[in-house]
Amino acid sequence: MKKVLLSMGILLGLSSCSSDKEEVELTNKQKAVAVLESIETGNPTAITYINEKSYTQHNLAVADGLQGFGETLKQLPEGSAKVEVIRAFEEGDYVFTHTKYNFFGPKAGFDIFRFENGRIVEHWDNLSVITEPNPSGHTQFDGETKIVDLEKTKSNKALVESFVQTILVKGEMDKLASFFDGDNYIQHNSGIADGLSGLGKGLQALAEMGITMRYNTVHKVLGEGNFVLVVSEGTFGDKPTAFYDLFRVEGGKIVEHWDVLETILPKSEWKNSNGKF
Repeated sequence: MKKVLLSMGILLGLSSCSSDKEEVELTNKQKAVAVLESIETGNPTAITYINEKSYTQHNLAVADGLQGFGETLKQLPEGSAKVEVIRAFEEGDYVFTHTKYNFFGPKAGFDIFRFENGRIVEHWDNLSVITEPNPSGHTQFDGETKIVDLEKTKSNKALVESFVQTILVKGEMDKLASFFDGDNYIQHNSGIADGLSGLGKGLQALAEMGITMRYNTVHKVLGEGNFVLVVSEGTFGDKPTAFYDLFRVEGGKIVEHWDVLETILPKSEWKNSNGKF
């Protein structure tokens, strides 16, 4: 708990102690990972990578700015926080991560950070409770982690955005197979098995339970090489929902998928006015 309290001191105004040399040596990706890991370690240096004068928070359960972040950390039970960054990616001024948390309970999460002049000025995330392995035995975290095909980032983003818009937003299911290499598709959604066959069965099972899933708006598409993250807004079971979908692309086809769905809090419960997206 002493480490967390030390970090809290930095959060509440004792920052700006890192050297220019440190700032130059670290990439934005490394800084974002350090900030996440500091939730567990209490590393005070990591908090200096956040712009304490301009930090916009989109987690609706956390108040704006560093003050809000600090207040949330103070509420954590002593020694409970655990953070394991599984995947981290960078595109332009954005870093996005896939993380295994114990943060008020075990959670799977995606975080997005926007940087200006080497410091974090904005943050979005999506969190859900960690579930049991899916029907194919995959967890919400296992699978490929290696980033390749950096020169294909733009084309891979276009492919994935087309898939989300065509299939998930417009519902043109007759075009589904064109985005995949047969049944070669690894699925990490906790309720769906591998392959297009597994996807079909999963959607059918939801329909039989009377649960509808609708994607209405795509807000962000971020990528690095063979990985693309899409942030969308819609409904799940008629509840306003944020969808974070991470796809891996190989040979111009979608071959792997992870996701986190989070119900969007009603405005009456928001602790900041920045919106989820």
